[in-house]
Order: sequence, then C-alpha cells, then structure tokens
Amino acid sequence: MSAPDVIVVGGGVAGITSALRLAQRGARVLLLETRKKLGGRATSFEDPRTGLVIDNCQHVALGCCTNYLDLCRRLGVLDKIEWQDTIYWVEPGGRVSEMSAGALPAPSHYLGSLLGAAFLSPREKIAVSRAMTAAMRTDRRREAGRTFGAWLTGHAQPRSAIDRFWAPIIISACNLGVDRVAASVALHVVQEGFLAHRESTRMGVAGAPLVELYDPALDAIAGAGGEVRLGVGVARLDAGFVETTRGERIEAPTVICALPGERIARRVDERTRDADARFAVSDRMEHSPILGVHIAFDRPVMAHPNAVLVGRETQWLFRKDDAGAMIHAVISAADDWMALDEDAILERVLADVHACFPESVEASVTSVRAVKEKLATFAPTPAFESERPATTGPSGIILAGDYVQTGWPATMEGAARAGAMAAAAALGDPIDSMLVSARRPAPLVRVFGARGLRDQDRVATPASA
Repeated sequence: MSAPDVIVVGGGVAGITSALRLAQRGARVLLLETRKKLGGRATSFEDPRTGLVIDNCQHVALGCCTNYLDLCRRLGVLDKIEWQDTIYWVEPGGRVSEMSAGALPAPSHYLGSLLGAAFLSPREKIAVSRAMTAAMRTDRRREAGRTFGAWLTGHAQPRSAIDRFWAPIIISACNLGVDRVAASVALHVVQEGFLAHRESTRMGVAGAPLVELYDPALDAIAGAGGEVRLGVGVARLDAGFVETTRGERIEAPTVICALPGERIARRVDERTRDADARFAVSDRMEHSPILGVHIAFDRPVMAHPNAVLVGRETQWLFRKDDAGAMIHAVISAADDWMALDEDAILERVLADVHACFPESVEASVTSVRAVKEKLATFAPTPAFESERPATTGPSGIILAGDYVQTGWPATMEGAARAGAMAAAAALGDPIDSMLVSARRPAPLVRVFGARGLRDQDRVATPASA
C-alpha cells in the first residue's frame, strides 16, 4: 500500500480494532506491528521446555464486554470463547461456595448465592448486601477522587469482608488493590459486571491459545482492503508520518498510535510532546504487574473450571485441561512477587493450592512456567483517573490504548473501546459513534440505579457498521 489513509502503530487489541473497523468502513489502513504476531500483551508463546503454546497470562471477558465481543465476532472467533456461569470460591481446607445468577431479576440475581456463601459470616453477608445496594445508587463519575477502600470503609464494610470478598473481585478486574484503585473504576466493575444485567457476569475464557483469537485479523483486515505488516518496528511517529526502524518513512493523513502508554514518549519527538499535554500524562503513568503461573501435575488436582482462593495470595486458578491436571494460577497486583525466582514462586503458589485443594498434596509437579508481566496494565489510581488522556489532542496524533478515557479499567474491553473510538476520530465522526452499546440495564436497575449506571456509555451502533 503506497499511500494509506491511516497508519495504525501497534497490533494489540486496540490496534486491531482500529484497523479492522477503519478497513470495513472503506479506509485504506496500514497496521504496523513490531512482533511477528498480533495481540500485544494478550497473546501466547511456545514454551521451549514443554513445546506447549501457552498464554502470557489468563485473560477473561465478561458478558458486559460488548465491544471486545464485537471484535471477536468480526474476527469469526466467538466460538472459541467458552462461557462459565459459576464462580467457585474455595477456602483453605477445600470447602467450596458456588456463586451464580439465580431466579431473581437484576440487581438481586446474586442474592441467593450471597446468602448461601459459606466463606462469609452472616455479618459479612449483610454488609456486602448493603454495599451492593449503595453501589447501585452511587454515581461512579463523582467518586474518582478517592480510593475504593475509602468508599468501602465509608459504607461500613468489615475488613474481613473486604479481604475475602471485595479484594479478589477488584484486584482481578482492575489489577490494583482496593486501597489504591480509584473508587470510580472499581464501582464500574461492580455496577456493570454484577448489578446491571444478569448476563453481564458470565465469564468467557478462551478455549484456545490467545494468539488464535487474533491471527484471523490478518485476513480480516486484508479482506477489507487494509494491510498488516508484522515485524516492522517504529522508531518515530507524528501526525502525518511514521519512520520505521528500517529507515522507511511512510506518510498518511492520519496516524493512530496504539502502543502501550509507556512506549509512546520514545517515539514522539520533544517538540510534539511539549505541544500536547497527553504525552506528559503517559510519562507519569504508573503500572501494576501480573504474574501467571502454568503448572502441570501428574494427576488431576482441580475439578472446577475456575476457583477464587479465599484469603490466599494466589487469587485465581483456572483449569487448563479436562482432567484438571494442568492449572493456571493468576496473581494480580503482583508487586511483591516480581523479585522472586521461579522456584520461590512455585513454592508460594503450591502452598495456596495445597491449602485449598488438600488432595493435591499427593500430586507431583511435572512442569512449571512463571510469566511475569511487570508492566501489565496502567494503575487506575485516583491521581491517574483525574488526568487520563483523551483520544485526540493538539498534536493531531490519535491515541488508541486502554489507558485513554474509555470509561473502563485496563481490560480487553477497554482496549477494544479505545480502538473503536480512535477509528471514529480518524474518520471525523463523533468519538463514541462506533462504540457498541452496553447491555440495557434490567428494569429495576433503570428505576432505582444511579443515573450514571442507567445511561452512561449506552450509545448504539449497527452490528454491521
């Protein structure tokens, strides 16, 4: 493609979304990705020790992730998402509490599971129920200036309920502890994921390596008239051109930067950075790490497809085979784990697995692979939420990353939203015109919920657009 209309730099979820939506709208789009595969941080690699293709870390989509699921539909990979309707909370000793939507309408569809949760005391159940009611009535947009921990304390949540219930949910969704994450971000997870609609909390896990979800983007973009170049690094970019690490200069009327926030400053010259305050924000961005640990045992150790380990440092386990002999442990906000070597990591994870699944003590580990993502996500603190960059700015460079003002935490949904917003900006359309509408809240939520929960971000787009 000698003269593209739009250059998209970065082939993660945001970049793929931007390029595909633009190509499907008839724009001549060129997507550049420095790696030999698409997907960015949400991808897979071949483990040289075992020869298995494994994911960098477990990525999960919820039923409320409408823009990410729309991307999967456009790529023809929705059938690779396996849906799980029950979350299993496992205590030390092995007692299991199942949480799933019951017969009551939203926002009360989890009330039965909450009342039956053995890992919570009666006092904790009452406190959590009251906080859920308060969350439904809270306008999250007014809560960006304080932490969710402060919000929980203000709503009389016992520390035990915070540690056993709220923390595993929020840390896994926002990759930040309750005492650091902005209340607006955490409340978004609670409102959209748990209260708005009974289908929103359905948990979708890729039934194939993540790379297989995004490889089809090569043909999809090309089939719509665009082009993807893999293995092409970008040394410098500006509003009207990109210079590759091979010395090639490619010009286009519009440039979308879909690189992670921490990489942008090195590729934009000082004059452009000085003229556009968004780049200073990206320089001040803090990050939060994620640790994924792939473990294979010589026998089955886990019967359930997922498990929240109550009161343990390892927050989640996911079963990766039918037998339950291969598991993937996830530690979000894993700052305290980053300095550990693989043996020490395995020792700590096994202590949690053995505590919650006593039968696993008899099993032997046949392989382990710990994957550290030190810069996994931006940290959605109150300070960052107050200055989160916009998609467009005075430099003319369009930003597409989960860190822009998407209204979402650092998730695949946030990245897909950012990509759709960037595509709309590139076409000169209203910034929200290509977003897929959120699920319509249930009738009771529309009546009793806060206005921000009832109508925020509910912009519709035709499925074929």
